[in-house]
Amino acid sequence: MKSLEAQLRADVVALATPAGRMVGGPGHAEARRFLCARLAELHLEPYPGSIGYALPYRQNGQEFFNLVGVLPGADRQARPILVGAHYDSVIDAPCADDNAAAVAITLAMVNRLRASQPARDILVAFFDAEEPPYFLSQSMGSIRFVLDQIDARGVGFALIQDLTGHEISIPFLPPMVAGAVLPKIRNLLFMTGAESHPALPPLVRAALPAEGLSLVAALNKHVGDMSDHHIFRTMGLPYLFFSCGRWEHYHQRSDTPEKLAYTKMAHLVIFLADIARACACADFPKADEHDTTDFETTLLKETLGNFLPLLLPMIGLKKLETRADLDALASRLIDLGL
Repeated sequence: MKSLEAQLRADVVALATPAGRMVGGPGHAEARRFLCARLAELHLEPYPGSIGYALPYRQNGQEFFNLVGVLPGADRQARPILVGAHYDSVIDAPCADDNAAAVAITLAMVNRLRASQPARDILVAFFDAEEPPYFLSQSMGSIRFVLDQIDARGVGFALIQDLTGHEISIPFLPPMVAGAVLPKIRNLLFMTGAESHPALPPLVRAALPAEGLSLVAALNKHVGDMSDHHIFRTMGLPYLFFSCGRWEHYHQRSDTPEKLAYTKMAHLVIFLADIARACACADFPKADEHDTTDFETTLLKETLGNFLPLLLPMIGLKKLETRADLDALASRLIDLGL
């Protein structure tokens, strides 16, 4: 675990420089060179049509670069799965949690996925232009990849991360329960997308470690398309989106590498790689969105334990059993800024 944490820290520090990674700036170009070198060190194949992993595109007279490597699977003709994160920054500052941390986690997943050959190709994708003013525009890298750059096989499933480097805090936790629940809260991870295919909840449950991480899930509609999973969702593809949510350093110059939780990130590497490996083995026949009420309530009860009955009346709820209860909980937590 310590060597994994050291590699994560090294990659974050290399990416999260004071120059930042704003599109078109010198830090952006340096990050691109660094990531292409790391993809080569990991012996990934360049994606078809790329130039040394770079997939350039132009939009409104500006040049952008998606970066994609391929970990070969046993069945090279099957639709690959994709693990990805954006690498640009919103300001000319380190932006370690947003999104150098997720990029470092994605890089670290490769060695775990390579331990035995995956069933199908795995695309390791670093998307450009996720941050404003490009967010959800036609310049956004993930949108351009899916609409213009993807090969004939397409993508069978996408796992996207954003803001996955920090610990969670809940300021209103009563002292009487803080000691019991705080370790799980600190290591909390949020997920949307389980509703995109019925095969996903059991795969996630099987991969979730016994310690080091706790997980809660919600419908994507409650938080909206916060990152690059947007295009995969709108195209009707199975996807999962993972985040630790926004924190006090979000989009601030204070988002620096020493503030990240590298042990939590190491646990994330193992968890997300195991999900990706399982999804590479899975079939995803066409399916409509399905009900995830039981999945979501079970995760909440496992994570919050005896604190849950105390929390519900604090936010004006009596029970947590139905979809309506979950929707009300999501609404209350959003109102509280969580």
